[in-house]
Amino acid sequence: MKKKVLMVGVFDFFHIGHLNVIEQAKKYGDYIIVAVHDDKLNIKGVDFLYSLEERMRLVENIKFVDKVIPYERVDLIVKEVEFDVFMRGPDQNHKYFQKAFDWCRKNNKEIVTSTRTEGISSTRLREILKNYEI
Repeated sequence: MKKKVLMVGVFDFFHIGHLNVIEQAKKYGDYIIVAVHDDKLNIKGVDFLYSLEERMRLVENIKFVDKVIPYERVDLIVKEVEFDVFMRGPDQNHKYFQKAFDWCRKNNKEIVTSTRTEGISSTRLREILKNYEI
C-alpha cells in the first residue's frame, strides 16, 4: 500500500520554490496529491496570473505529482481526501490551517513542514513585477 502525501497551495506564480516543495513531498510518501486553491475565494486579495484550471495543469505536469485536485478551504479538504501525511509550508498557519492541523492530529495523520527556498516567493515576484512598467 502506498503512503499518500497531501499538500495544498495556490501556485499563482509558479516558481522554483514550488517545484522544490513538491519534490520534497516524495521524501514522505509514494503518492503525491496536490490540492490547488480555488481562485474564486481570492484569499490573497490579488489578481491571479493563471486560472484555477491553468494552475492545476501546471502542477499536474510535474513528474512528482500523482493527483491534482481543487480545494476551497484546507480544513475541509483534509476531511475529503484519503492521505497519510499532510505536508505544509512554513507560512501556512492561518485559522483554517490550525483547524486542519487539529483534525490531522485527531485522525493520526502525520504533519510535516516543508523548507523554503530562500530568495523566492510569489509575494516577492509580485513586488519585482510591480516595479516594471509595461
